[in-house]
Amino acid sequence: MTRLDVRGAVLAAAMTAVLGLAAAPAAIAEVAPFPALALPFKAGQQVYSAGIHSDDGSTGVKNAIDFSPADRTVRAPLAGTVHLQHCAGGDWVTIDHAGGWRTGYYHMEGIEVTDGEHVEAGAELGSTGNALPCGGSSTGAHVHFTLWTLPDAPAANWDGKSFAEVSTTVAAASGEAVDGKTIGGWRFTAGAEQYTGTATHLADSAVTQLPGRFRAKL
Repeated sequence: MTRLDVRGAVLAAAMTAVLGLAAAPAAIAEVAPFPALALPFKAGQQVYSAGIHSDDGSTGVKNAIDFSPADRTVRAPLAGTVHLQHCAGGDWVTIDHAGGWRTGYYHMEGIEVTDGEHVEAGAELGSTGNALPCGGSSTGAHVHFTLWTLPDAPAANWDGKSFAEVSTTVAAASGEAVDGKTIGGWRFTAGAEQYTGTATHLADSAVTQLPGRFRAKL
């Protein structure tokens, strides 16, 4: 092989490598397995749940469940970073957890955390209520607890997004079904209809039909 041939071969190999790199798809962040979440309130008390439902209570993935604990105090179910989502009517809370998971807390009143704050599991977030900072509806004080998968969660800013947009467009892209998830020692199973389902206490297999009341034992 002549010197010119060698140079040509080296150049061709280099171009192939460059083009190959250019054509390779960008790496996609993966979401970690479902984390060990506690219930979003202190265990051991009576709680009412209106059941499992989609974020708008009508269509789409059933990524939401309403809780009304007796002490009315909403707590972080796992360590993470708080993001306050701002709307004209006030704020609502989301927490970004390790592995690309986000939990949401709508209708809360008396929010006790700040944007960007790191919280540990069990930290008080606020009180159950009927707040509608971005729209929607509420009957009876509760927290509208939601699950989301966001590989780039810190970049997901929902400021100013209406409840209608978050509960439809955003939920369709990032909402994670509550069905089959174990939270605080309870496995939640969605029913065929909105606002239905069961909560099964894994330690003793006790089943509560939702909507319904149960003691949130560990």
